[in-house]
Amino acid sequence: MFRGTIIFRMKTSIPLPLRLFAGVLLLCLATVSVQAQDWAKARLEASPRHREYVALKHGNRTVQAFVVYPEVKGKAPVVILIHEIFGLSDWAKEMADELAAEGFIVVAPDLLSGFGPGGGGSSEFPSQDATVKAVSGLDAAGVSADLDAAADYAKHIPAGNGKIATVGFCWGGGKSFAFATHRKDLSAAFVFYGPGPSDVTTITAPVYGFYAGNDARIGATVPATVEAMKAAGKKYEPVTYDGAGHGFMRAGEDPGNTVPGNKTAREQGFSRLVALLKAMKSAPMASNSIPDQTPANQSAISPVCHEVSKPTEAAKL
Repeated sequence: MFRGTIIFRMKTSIPLPLRLFAGVLLLCLATVSVQAQDWAKARLEASPRHREYVALKHGNRTVQAFVVYPEVKGKAPVVILIHEIFGLSDWAKEMADELAAEGFIVVAPDLLSGFGPGGGGSSEFPSQDATVKAVSGLDAAGVSADLDAAADYAKHIPAGNGKIATVGFCWGGGKSFAFATHRKDLSAAFVFYGPGPSDVTTITAPVYGFYAGNDARIGATVPATVEAMKAAGKKYEPVTYDGAGHGFMRAGEDPGNTVPGNKTAREQGFSRLVALLKAMKSAPMASNSIPDQTPANQSAISPVCHEVSKPTEAAKL
């Protein structure tokens, strides 16, 4: 009763405009907290690896890309990291650094470059909702052109060994799959909880899928993709991680994660990704064939991404 009385008196003593301002301020702070991903930013800042931003120019457009180098003696494959629907976030950059720690050069283009307030990129958007809306509205051909610029840059990095692969998450997972239908010099395409394209006949690289057991929106598309890839004679190895939700690669390492399946899926998914990338490093130039097929519903653990159910996203990919 005492506490309730105090709260009541505080409410009556603070002018309405001030209370409204305080509410807006708290909402803004909450939004900033979600976007900032301070835990990912702290890990990135503690990294000893060399990081830089490069401007990728094609036509009249300039795309800013975050590039991380591994600490290795010899030349390394280059991974083109395609961010989630949340833009080039602190987590996306931290994931790039984690892959570099495994011995790969990583190029992560900010596909929102030039589309943010004041002509900025992902970091300039005022809220997560604004970022999601902007990414959802990106033109597919424009995204492909931006990824081409990243791939062309990757092929000519002096420390690179000439092999390139795409790794995409969420919205970026679908783009990784779609880009494989267009780019013929990929050594592999890795798809994390993203839908497959409608036409897979032009794919030349092997495709590896990582899906969440608790993600029916994307999981329901996998059987049709398996059939399409098999009919086209393409190599496609999807694995589903039971107990995880969409976005488990990010959610699984978030200190605030409360779903054990996300953490397990994240660990198993990352280990699988690194093993496949290392196999790609020592393999000859890749070609897509299907000597064997991994069952689409192979159990592991399921992921949790962002609960952004945008049915239109799959259609745009």
